[in-house]
Amino acid sequence: MTQRSRRDDPSRLDVLVLGMHYPPEQTGNAPYTAGMVAALAEAGHRVRVVTGYPHYPQWEVHDGYSGLRFQDADGGVPVTRVRHPVPRVPSAARRAAMDATFTAHAATVGRQGARRPDVVVAVSPVLLTVLAGLRWRRRGRTALGVVTQDLYSRAVSETGIASAGAGRAAAKLEGWLLRQADGVAVVHEQFRDGLASLGVDRDRVTTIRNWAHVAAGSGERAATRRALGWRDDEVIVLHAGNMGLKQGLENVVDTARLADERGAPVRFVLLGDGNQRAALEQQGAGVGRLQFRDPLPGDHFSDALAAADVLLVNEAPTVAEMSVPSKLTSYFTAGRPVVAASWERSAASAEIRRSGGGVRVDPGSPQDLLDAVHGLAGDPARIDALATAGRVYAEEHLGAAAAHRDYQRWVEGLAASRTHQGEPT
Repeated sequence: MTQRSRRDDPSRLDVLVLGMHYPPEQTGNAPYTAGMVAALAEAGHRVRVVTGYPHYPQWEVHDGYSGLRFQDADGGVPVTRVRHPVPRVPSAARRAAMDATFTAHAATVGRQGARRPDVVVAVSPVLLTVLAGLRWRRRGRTALGVVTQDLYSRAVSETGIASAGAGRAAAKLEGWLLRQADGVAVVHEQFRDGLASLGVDRDRVTTIRNWAHVAAGSGERAATRRALGWRDDEVIVLHAGNMGLKQGLENVVDTARLADERGAPVRFVLLGDGNQRAALEQQGAGVGRLQFRDPLPGDHFSDALAAADVLLVNEAPTVAEMSVPSKLTSYFTAGRPVVAASWERSAASAEIRRSGGGVRVDPGSPQDLLDAVHGLAGDPARIDALATAGRVYAEEHLGAAAAHRDYQRWVEGLAASRTHQGEPT
């Protein structure tokens, strides 16, 4: 990435990006934040990032990161990492303490003598990061934009990590914070209704889709299956990514147990990490048709997706409107059929319908999930049709270039709209 000074070209902006998650984290919103940053820097804008210490999805700070601050770089973009607590068991109270600490620490970076940014982009989650952005906006003509990957208040209520009263309080806070922004970018059209219910003006909401940030597998499929210990005579159902509360993966453990009881030639593979993995491993002890695998790097991950027979999205029965599973972008690119255990009204189900790349069953029903897998396994022509549809959808609608261009235009539009308001510098 190359960055040019605004003194050389007044159309180039100073952009500050605030968000807890950033590479080397490989899952969640980190790859998308990094892609946005790269696009802005490549457009010539001067970008800097304030982020947290990498810890997701393991919920443990990566080796090599110590002290209260850590100066880093992503190509030509300076990255300041600030320390915050990382709870091994992320309850609502512990998550709130982590988010608040990160926000308070991030707000102090560059307080004295730093160049005033033209635009601050706060990435949610963490929602409280918007507060750190507000302190810059109050100093002058700085525009504030928020990228919303999840609906925070829906997450609080749908995952059950807090009481109903806490959920209502979270909704009030989320609405107030987002109404302070000059613009909000959401990753799916269905989030517009959720934000409108929080009092956010629809005219200030822009949809910028997440993109397929993982390349299609390039390895030989049979060789990959052998390397992973997957037999040719079994149907591999792969769930890749975070193992947290919203995934509700107890359903997958129970489905694998049901497959054991029926002697079905199916293996359910949970690939990744997360705060629920240990509990899931304990629950699944002795289940023969269940396999846990640690995260795989780069090409090995892509090859594993392509080598599976079915790719699985599984959401907890309480989850419906809080998020869009980012794994779908990688799943469609992999060219394998998707089974989504998700409610009809969810964004995941909307993507399945729109892409034509998979089938949906109700969450929390091992019987329905196993039947869906069994039905696909017995219909090779349908597998090929779903796989092709998903791949075409990814190529036509989930390209990185279009999303990066949209982020560039969005940020530039934020700066222009704020300047036209005539606020003093």
